[in-house]
Amino acid sequence: MQKATDSDTLGTLMRGIGVAARDAARQLALAPRVAKDKALTVAAGALRRDTLKILDANAKDVAAAKAAGRIESYVDRLVLNETRVAGIAKGLEDIAALADPVGAVLADWTRPNGLNIQRVRVPIGVIGIIYESRPNVTADAGALSLKSGNAAILRGGSDSHLSSLAIHRCLVEGLTAAGLPAAAIQYVETTDRDAVGHMLQGLGGAIDVIVPRGGKGLVQRVQDEARVPVFAHLEGICHTYVDAKADLDMARSVVVNAKMRRTGVCGATECLLVDKTAPSSYLPTLVKALLDAGAEVRGDADTQAADARVKAAEPSDYGHEFLDAVIAVKTVDGVSEAIAHIAKYGSQHTDAIITSDEATAQRFLNEVDSAIVLWNASTQFADGGEFGFGAEIGIATGKLHARGPVGVEQLTSFKYVGRGTGQIRPV
Repeated sequence: MQKATDSDTLGTLMRGIGVAARDAARQLALAPRVAKDKALTVAAGALRRDTLKILDANAKDVAAAKAAGRIESYVDRLVLNETRVAGIAKGLEDIAALADPVGAVLADWTRPNGLNIQRVRVPIGVIGIIYESRPNVTADAGALSLKSGNAAILRGGSDSHLSSLAIHRCLVEGLTAAGLPAAAIQYVETTDRDAVGHMLQGLGGAIDVIVPRGGKGLVQRVQDEARVPVFAHLEGICHTYVDAKADLDMARSVVVNAKMRRTGVCGATECLLVDKTAPSSYLPTLVKALLDAGAEVRGDADTQAADARVKAAEPSDYGHEFLDAVIAVKTVDGVSEAIAHIAKYGSQHTDAIITSDEATAQRFLNEVDSAIVLWNASTQFADGGEFGFGAEIGIATGKLHARGPVGVEQLTSFKYVGRGTGQIRPV
């Protein structure tokens, strides 16, 4: 295990990681698809083979998290089981099956002087990923970086430390089997919190971009302190709006799934908006379904009148990311007020409308300025795997370079390649 006993030792350790990553990135940029895919498929096989070892490590992480008083939704993000490990392995194979983005020609044109110009996709270089309780991010982030020709420096949280180490060993096994540098995917083994600060400074120019994956505190720190570009979302304050022309059975099913499938994920709906002009049965039916599913409902006066179990919503409940079995509910005066509410309280992550009216749906999709907007579907589809990306490093809510699920294409940049026949520019 990497150890740091003082700031000088830690600085030396982290700079060494950066130098190794930069060297590996140069090799990966030229690596053939067959080598990258072999590394991923061998790693997937190692994950399946070592499932019991991974689960044993994870059990220790989970026990420590519970002893520390972590809330249930936080522990759920940490827990692995055989099904989840199998899903992580399949995710690696899905990424391997994707087209290699490196070298793809995005545009091709010839100027009047005969100079041919192409815009060609290239790796970014070194990706630094800082995350908290999700051990699956170790595999997802490492695999996506590798497939897109980038080196990865992974810094997981102390809560998932043992689980992440076990997963990382499988990734290194895949790299070695494929003849690729082991430093292509490095895991920062020291739990010294100052290691994060070193990454945010860029490790002497080694890191090209930082991707934080975690709670508001982590992401805020990264955005405040990073000296390199950041792909991030601060919060997942997701809304589902049920229009007057929604199919009630569909709305009930989607709303319960959007909130309760997994309450601790960033794509969970945190606020339900219901059209005041909807039939009188809509609001009570939706509220009852949520309450019966185990959610705590905090609502406005109309929502409280719909079911005696509803608690009065505080102003701070709107625009709040609960990451728990809690949801805020509000009635609105049609799609216009729904859009205005989302603009005021949302985080530009994922928002959905349930309606059978195509014009209303199209207005919502056009006017809601979020990374992901959905019509008649659960906000929990905010996931790179569900988008066909194999996995994701995170959901980016910024508007530059990457937005929405960050997959292999989002982890690339481009360069221009010109081919001439001796052209010179006139004076």
